[in-house]
Amino acid sequence: MTIYQELDVALRRLEATMMAANLWRMERPSEAAFASQQPFCVDTMSLPQWLRFVFVARLDALVEARGALPAKCEVAPVVDTFLAQQGVKATDRLLVLKAVEEIDRLVTEN
Repeated sequence: MTIYQELDVALRRLEATMMAANLWRMERPSEAAFASQQPFCVDTMSLPQWLRFVFVARLDALVEARGALPAKCEVAPVVDTFLAQQGVKATDRLLVLKAVEEIDRLVTEN
Protein backbone atom coordinates (compact mmCIF):
# COMPACT_ATOMS: atom_id res chain seq x y z
CA MET A 1 0.00 0.00 0.00
CA THR A 2 1.38 3.44 -0.91
CA ILE A 3 1.64 6.30 1.57
CA TYR A 4 -1.23 7.99 -0.29
CA GLN A 5 -3.45 4.93 0.09
CA GLU A 6 -2.58 4.64 3.78
CA LEU A 7 -3.25 8.33 4.31
CA ASP A 8 -6.57 8.09 2.48
CA VAL A 9 -7.64 5.23 4.77
CA ALA A 10 -6.55 7.23 7.83
CA LEU A 11 -8.48 10.30 6.65
CA ARG A 12 -11.64 8.24 6.11
CA ARG A 13 -11.18 6.82 9.63
CA LEU A 14 -10.95 10.35 11.04
CA GLU A 15 -14.12 11.34 9.19
CA ALA A 16 -15.96 8.30 10.52
CA THR A 17 -14.85 8.86 14.10
CA MET A 18 -15.76 12.54 13.94
CA MET A 19 -19.19 11.60 12.57
CA ALA A 20 -19.69 9.05 15.35
CA ALA A 21 -18.68 11.66 17.94
CA ASN A 22 -21.08 14.20 16.40
CA LEU A 23 -18.18 16.48 15.44
CA TRP A 24 -18.60 16.36 11.65
CA ARG A 25 -21.94 17.97 10.83
CA MET A 26 -21.51 21.72 10.84
CA GLU A 27 -21.81 24.78 8.71
CA ARG A 28 -18.98 25.56 6.31
CA PRO A 29 -17.02 28.62 7.49
CA SER A 30 -17.17 31.78 5.41
CA GLU A 31 -14.50 32.27 2.77
CA ALA A 32 -12.99 35.01 4.93
CA ALA A 33 -12.45 32.47 7.74
CA PHE A 34 -10.04 30.55 5.53
CA ALA A 35 -7.78 33.62 5.25
CA SER A 36 -6.81 33.40 8.93
CA GLN A 37 -3.11 33.67 9.65
CA GLN A 38 -3.47 32.00 13.06
CA PRO A 39 -2.53 28.35 13.66
CA PHE A 40 -5.57 26.10 13.20
CA CYS A 41 -7.57 29.22 12.22
CA VAL A 42 -8.32 29.63 15.94
CA ASP A 43 -9.61 33.14 15.41
CA THR A 44 -12.15 32.21 12.73
CA MET A 45 -13.12 28.52 13.15
CA SER A 46 -13.78 25.92 15.78
CA LEU A 47 -11.26 23.08 15.82
CA PRO A 48 -13.75 20.58 14.35
CA GLN A 49 -14.42 23.05 11.52
CA TRP A 50 -10.69 23.38 10.91
CA LEU A 51 -10.24 19.60 10.94
CA ARG A 52 -13.01 19.06 8.44
CA PHE A 53 -12.68 22.01 6.09
CA VAL A 54 -8.93 22.65 6.21
CA PHE A 55 -6.96 19.67 7.53
CA VAL A 56 -8.90 16.84 5.90
CA ALA A 57 -9.64 18.85 2.75
CA ARG A 58 -6.00 19.82 2.17
CA LEU A 59 -4.68 16.33 2.85
CA ASP A 60 -7.38 14.88 0.57
CA ALA A 61 -6.18 17.23 -2.19
CA LEU A 62 -2.56 16.13 -1.66
CA VAL A 63 -3.58 12.46 -1.75
CA GLU A 64 -5.58 12.99 -4.93
CA ALA A 65 -2.74 14.87 -6.64
CA ARG A 66 -0.06 12.60 -5.17
CA GLY A 67 1.52 15.86 -4.02
CA ALA A 68 4.35 16.45 -1.60
CA LEU A 69 3.24 15.94 1.98
CA PRO A 70 4.22 18.37 4.75
CA ALA A 71 7.54 17.62 6.43
CA LYS A 72 5.89 17.53 9.84
CA CYS A 73 2.41 17.05 11.24
CA GLU A 74 1.65 17.47 14.94
CA VAL A 75 -2.09 18.03 15.19
CA ALA A 76 -2.94 15.37 17.80
CA PRO A 77 -1.87 17.36 20.90
CA VAL A 78 -4.13 20.26 19.92
CA VAL A 79 -7.02 17.90 19.21
CA ASP A 80 -6.56 16.17 22.56
CA THR A 81 -6.57 19.47 24.45
CA PHE A 82 -9.63 20.77 22.59
CA LEU A 83 -11.67 17.60 23.08
CA ALA A 84 -10.79 17.47 26.78
CA GLN A 85 -11.78 21.12 27.26
CA GLN A 86 -15.06 20.55 25.42
CA GLY A 87 -15.92 17.58 27.61
CA VAL A 88 -16.20 15.16 24.71
CA LYS A 89 -17.02 11.65 25.91
CA ALA A 90 -13.83 9.73 26.72
CA THR A 91 -14.39 6.95 24.18
CA ASP A 92 -15.14 9.44 21.38
CA ARG A 93 -12.15 11.54 22.39
CA LEU A 94 -9.85 8.52 22.29
CA LEU A 95 -11.08 7.36 18.87
CA VAL A 96 -10.74 10.80 17.28
CA LEU A 97 -7.34 11.28 18.89
CA LYS A 98 -6.06 7.90 17.65
CA ALA A 99 -7.23 8.72 14.11
CA VAL A 100 -5.38 12.06 14.16
CA GLU A 101 -2.27 10.47 15.69
CA GLU A 102 -2.20 7.99 12.79
CA ILE A 103 -2.37 10.83 10.26
CA ASP A 104 0.40 12.70 12.12
CA ARG A 105 2.55 9.55 12.04
CA LEU A 106 1.96 8.85 8.35
CA VAL A 107 2.76 12.39 7.28
CA THR A 108 5.77 12.82 9.55
CA GLU A 109 7.35 9.45 8.73
CA ASN A 110 6.92 9.91 5.01
